[in-house]
Amino acid sequence: MSASAPEVLVLAGPTASGKSALALELAERFDAEIIGADSRQIYRGMPLGTAAPSQAQRSRVRHHLVEFLDPHERYSAARYAYDARRAIAEIHARGKRALVAGGTGFYVRALTGDVELSDVFDPALRDRLAREARLHAPEFLHGWLEVRAPARAAQIAPSDRYRVVRALEIALGGEVRNDLRSMPEPALAFRKVALEIDQTSLDGRIEERVDAMLAGGFLEEAERIGAAAVAADAVGYPEALAYLAGYSSAEELRAHLIRSTRRYAKRQRTWFRGEPGMTAVAYRDALETLTRLARELPGWA
Repeated sequence: MSASAPEVLVLAGPTASGKSALALELAERFDAEIIGADSRQIYRGMPLGTAAPSQAQRSRVRHHLVEFLDPHERYSAARYAYDARRAIAEIHARGKRALVAGGTGFYVRALTGDVELSDVFDPALRDRLAREARLHAPEFLHGWLEVRAPARAAQIAPSDRYRVVRALEIALGGEVRNDLRSMPEPALAFRKVALEIDQTSLDGRIEERVDAMLAGGFLEEAERIGAAAVAADAVGYPEALAYLAGYSSAEELRAHLIRSTRRYAKRQRTWFRGEPGMTAVAYRDALETLTRLARELPGWA
């Protein structure tokens, strides 16, 4: 990293943990701009289901990589890493600090870690796997992955549909793995922090979020996005579309949304606890801890 480039602070954590509000407070305190690290907040027209920053929040602090894609458009971790680094360079060029905030662990790993990525894929195979994922349970797909790539299958939970399908795509030869670390980009230093919150508090926050989503028009949002959109596999949308098709009651819908969100949060916590170089920060005093940590970062004092 050049001597004049500030270190990049990365604030991660499970959904509904309060990281977005914390990122906003930190950004205002340190004249920083926020770069999203959420694989569903990148899509337009899904603010309720993805908890994307509101226009009021974006008027307070400039946000990048939030609500800039059509829900039918494909995006990859490789593109994210490239776009995020470009945004960081622009932020630093304006004399400001860059704060990455989000809950998609693979995006954080793509941006900060030693991982091979590619934006080259076989669209026919990807479409086929998407159809298979709609027809079969993730455990069935995981069994397929165990046959084709047993070592990779052992690293992925059978219920993690997204990662199972991505691994299958690579195992079946549908993605060319290129080393994007050779891209001519400036070296960057990152300080990674994960927000930790006790399970009882997180469960309560998830229930509050689900109730606010439903009251705010989430069903209308899901219906507008539709099942054919790439982004329609985001947490909550399959459940909403199933309800709209008559497969569940309102009470069952709420229970399904809470359960799927809790499961997603559990996967996120597991990922961040295993993320190299990640420091855990307790939610109860996170703002003070993060403020103190930020003042110690090069270029943030």
